[in-house]
Amino acid sequence: MRILVAIPRTILTYLAGGVMTLICGPLAIIVGRRNPSSPFIEKLIFLWSKTWLVAAGCPLEVQGRENVERGRSYVVVANHLSNLDVMACFLAVPVPIRYLAKRELFKVPILAPAMRAVGIVEVDREARSAVHEQVNLQSKQVIDRGHSIIIYPEGTRSREGVLRPFKKGAFTIAIASGLPVVPVTLHGTYQAWPPAKRLVYGGKISVVIDPPIPTEGLTISDGSTILRQAQEIISGRLRQLSPPGEGSAAGAGEGGAR
Repeated sequence: MRILVAIPRTILTYLAGGVMTLICGPLAIIVGRRNPSSPFIEKLIFLWSKTWLVAAGCPLEVQGRENVERGRSYVVVANHLSNLDVMACFLAVPVPIRYLAKRELFKVPILAPAMRAVGIVEVDREARSAVHEQVNLQSKQVIDRGHSIIIYPEGTRSREGVLRPFKKGAFTIAIASGLPVVPVTLHGTYQAWPPAKRLVYGGKISVVIDPPIPTEGLTISDGSTILRQAQEIISGRLRQLSPPGEGSAAGAGEGGAR
């Protein structure tokens, strides 16, 4: 029965999301190349994200928006479970955010130039030692425009639906930029659209935004400390949000940086 419901929902999600990308993409390219800080871009991002989640049958429940001050920039860190994570974060976090996207997405027609125009950070994992310099430079450009940046410190989507160890990059960027770190916990996106799966099942998505972790006065050597703080906060939230018997989406990642 679940698959019978998922098939039409999947068709609707791909169709609606694809059409909205074809509409919003060219508009974002035109506006973004002239003014990547234009408020109109945020409206396009909101519409694009809302369309994906509505089509996927994913009502959004958000707690903690009051913890984020509008007009400030942050480094947002969140657990990563699904293709829907980006849309959920765009809608939940009440400040303009940009994210890190793998290089493969920058080969998709329309989507690629649109992402570049609005300031999405391109990550080339094959660049190895040079990747950090590229990410730091692009992240600085995002922050200089007054935007916040969201980084998924696990590095990739969790295939098992559990929290994986965090990497240090997000916290190094936060300390170097002097920006607070905002822990964001996502629950329900894995069940709605599991990674590496074609079918979209839908279901409620919960997002919890915790108070920022300050970085003023910290040095790069303090990165591991705020990494552990953020991971403990997100891990704890996942335990609260996971119903009994789900197989806690938190535990497997507790173990520090990689």
